[in-house]
Amino acid sequence: MNTGKREIPYPVRLNLSRTPTPLESLSRLSGKFGIDMHVKRDDLTGADLTGNKIRKLEFLLADALANGCDTVITCGAAQSNHARATAIAAVRLGLGVRLLLRTRDPENPPPLEGNILLDRLVGAEIVWLTFEEYGRRAEMLAAAADSLRNSGKIPYVIPEGGSNAMGAWGYVRAVEELAFELATLPGAQEHPTTIIHATGSGGTTAGLILGVKLLGLNARVVGINVCNDRDYFLGVVGDICQTAIDTYQLDLSFSRERDIEIVDGYVGSGYGKAGPKELSLILEVARSEGILLDPVYTGKAFYGMSQELQRNPEVFGDRIVFVHTGGLFGLFPMADQIAPLL
Repeated sequence: MNTGKREIPYPVRLNLSRTPTPLESLSRLSGKFGIDMHVKRDDLTGADLTGNKIRKLEFLLADALANGCDTVITCGAAQSNHARATAIAAVRLGLGVRLLLRTRDPENPPPLEGNILLDRLVGAEIVWLTFEEYGRRAEMLAAAADSLRNSGKIPYVIPEGGSNAMGAWGYVRAVEELAFELATLPGAQEHPTTIIHATGSGGTTAGLILGVKLLGLNARVVGINVCNDRDYFLGVVGDICQTAIDTYQLDLSFSRERDIEIVDGYVGSGYGKAGPKELSLILEVARSEGILLDPVYTGKAFYGMSQELQRNPEVFGDRIVFVHTGGLFGLFPMADQIAPLL
């Protein structure tokens, strides 16, 4: 798929996701906020492979196969969407999977529910890490790879969230889809769009930024961080963008301060923790639009976006595309917290 703006030098990709995903109007919420709101339904990239991670994995797993690897290693939180998508996609390709997942007490891991249940169903090996160990995840991933090599395996390490220069191509491709979809809307050529999404490991944000630049799309990319802070993501997203530009010799100008926009302040009590305000917003969106957000990523990002709009209805212009990055299975472990709101 190409808009004709320039030839995009995509690496080799596997066809694992159900794409293109639709762009849908949020008519009732548009009326509430007085702006033109749409949602890019990347929660529909698949059923078991739902969410944004499979777009990145199409490129990463193609690279794993090209390098003759037989086992994939990655990491994440206990209910990691990325780990679940990696496990399922890898098994479909005949690859072994080792997941390094963090929890407070590895001797008493979390219940077999949500993404963890799906990880185990497809036979992924789970290694539970403490929070302190997970803080050294690059070291732990390298040690896991060495262990597999010593046992005769050929491992391929995928970073947290699939967020590196290779994985970022998944969201360059998503921008290419979005460019065609936006072109069908009224006043498409002269109408600027703000693309809003949850920023968790930085790869989706980097891919969106690179995609907008490569396509010459009249769009602004805004990430709402669900962990860490703005300065952290200026570093992480900036490194991914710059590495991609250098590695793939992309003729793009790039500035961390100019091109990376992070709306901070909505992490709440921490990554993976949703309070009554975020959960109430998830309920409102479900009942007004029939769209199911998740408590870790999209719920927090949508809540942050709505709060910013309430303070200043013009803050994002008059057309928004919210990228729904999936996370449905993360709702189930929070049923007890959601129940009082129903």
